[in-house]
Amino acid sequence: MEMEYGKVEEVIIERQKGSVRLVESAYSAQVAALSADDKKGKDVRILDIRSISTVADYFVICSGTSSTHIRAIADNVEDQLSLLGLKLHHAEGYHNGRWILLDFIDVVVHVMHDEERSFYNLERLWGDAREVTFDRRQAG
Repeated sequence: MEMEYGKVEEVIIERQKGSVRLVESAYSAQVAALSADDKKGKDVRILDIRSISTVADYFVICSGTSSTHIRAIADNVEDQLSLLGLKLHHAEGYHNGRWILLDFIDVVVHVMHDEERSFYNLERLWGDAREVTFDRRQAG
């Protein structure tokens, strides 16, 4: 299977009612970004980190305006990815609500308050990553 970046080799295999379902990490990242955008996440970005790290394939980064907003974004991302059959491996930051990290193994989602996002500047830290665009018209 060919994609913009090259051959897709990493897929998630999920058994559902006797059939095997393949979910590409690139597609999962798109769904996560669209889910964040659907809840009015600010400045949603997808970073392809496959060529520079083994931590994950993609980071999805966005901002929220309050702890409640950040939790709503994170909840929607988790709900939508679970509909694809993806299991949340690890989550951090729900209690504080200033920076929530959702680890789906191949896709890691960072939902941050504007202040934390400016301070930690993950886009600069992972500056060698390729930014992937997503089609907001598919959201909602």
